Amino acid sequence: MFKANVEVTLRASILDPQGKAVQHALHNLGFASVDKVRIGKHIEMWVDTDDEREARAIAKQACIKLLANPVMEDYHLEIEAVETSMADGSAVKKP
Repeated sequence: MFKANVEVTLRASILDPQGKAVQHALHNLGFASVDKVRIGKHIEMWVDTDDEREARAIAKQACIKLLANPVMEDYHLEIEAVETSMADGSAVKKP
């Protein structure tokens, strides 16, 4: 089993009003040295396969078809091997 960690962010050329609002709020709280804030999303997916290449391909297709808007967003994908440790499907990283 593999866990896919996906980071989806707006492309650098796209205005991020939520990031600007957070930056402004941080300045108001005294964090004047914060220069730029961009907001994104983190997605974790567990892919039930023993083949890392297959897990990567499945996660990549999920990003392309659903998780990231290719017009406005970029994504970064990392895959790590995990083993199922509990009946509820939670997993731990393999050594």
